[in-house]
Amino acid sequence: MHCLLRPALLGALVAVTTGCGVIYKVDINQGNLLDEGTVKQLEIGMTKRQVQVLMGTPSIQSPFHQSRWDYTASISRRGRAPEIRTLTLTFDGDRLASIEGDFLAGQEEQLLEDAQRVRGAPEDPLEERAARAREQRDRGD
Repeated sequence: MHCLLRPALLGALVAVTTGCGVIYKVDINQGNLLDEGTVKQLEIGMTKRQVQVLMGTPSIQSPFHQSRWDYTASISRRGRAPEIRTLTLTFDGDRLASIEGDFLAGQEEQLLEDAQRVRGAPEDPLEERAARAREQRDRGD
């Protein structure tokens, strides 16, 4: 009887923990995560080489459509549907002709918050220096 109770309790524990969302799920970022500043630097008329130096290698570069580059990114956050964003660049010959699509605009703050939650808030060296100066002034040094 005792040997049947242990597997039943283990099974119940697994069912309860998976049902409550206790199991940690990692946020997954894939593809080209572009920031708004980089995209704003794009200018119509840039060469393919200039664009590649600025943006990096495109996610999708079709051999059938060599005048089109797609930068694609997906973000899967816990408990939410994945977001897929695409920035499409079209070239006329070797020059950038058009810029279309979305590129995770407005997500920079969320990505920064997530990074700070994992790594901790970045230290401000000026604030740290000011705090030390206040401490020295208060001590009378």
